[in-house]
Amino acid sequence: MKNAVFLLFLIILLFSPFKEAAAQSSLSTTETTTVSFDTTGFPQWAKDLRRWNIITFGLFPFSMFVVSFTTDMIRWYNANNFDWSAEGRRYAPWPMKSAGGVEMTNHEFRQTILLALGLSASIALVDLLIVNLKRNKERRRLESMPSGSYEIEREPYGEQPEVDPGGIKEDD
Repeated sequence: MKNAVFLLFLIILLFSPFKEAAAQSSLSTTETTTVSFDTTGFPQWAKDLRRWNIITFGLFPFSMFVVSFTTDMIRWYNANNFDWSAEGRRYAPWPMKSAGGVEMTNHEFRQTILLALGLSASIALVDLLIVNLKRNKERRRLESMPSGSYEIEREPYGEQPEVDPGGIKEDD
């Protein structure tokens, strides 16, 4: 009985996407619309906050790896001073860990996550400060330029204007 119910459930799951895909494909061939998103209406602080958010959460996996590796190296040093025997590598970081390795405690794992979050947020904050300094420097440069408009005269490249030699006459 269980096998029959499982088989019926599997058949329903296998054939249900084809009906939805056919309905979507007929709709997409009749209408094609392009939607563009304009961010000019947002204030600068909202754009900066979004950039900080993207950098923080984008860096988190990398900072988690670095902090986990560093934490495991510290644990390995404190446990047996970097012993390379099979028993000593139980505290080693992931690629060098032997079978039956000692895992982090809940407290160590929480500390690792908090340190990784702090590292990611700190790097994103440094990026935010650098971007703001560059933006302010460019703003000050533009404000220090003289105001007014310039008139630019353009001449064709190949033609040279006639120059009057200043009334000097050549003797025959």
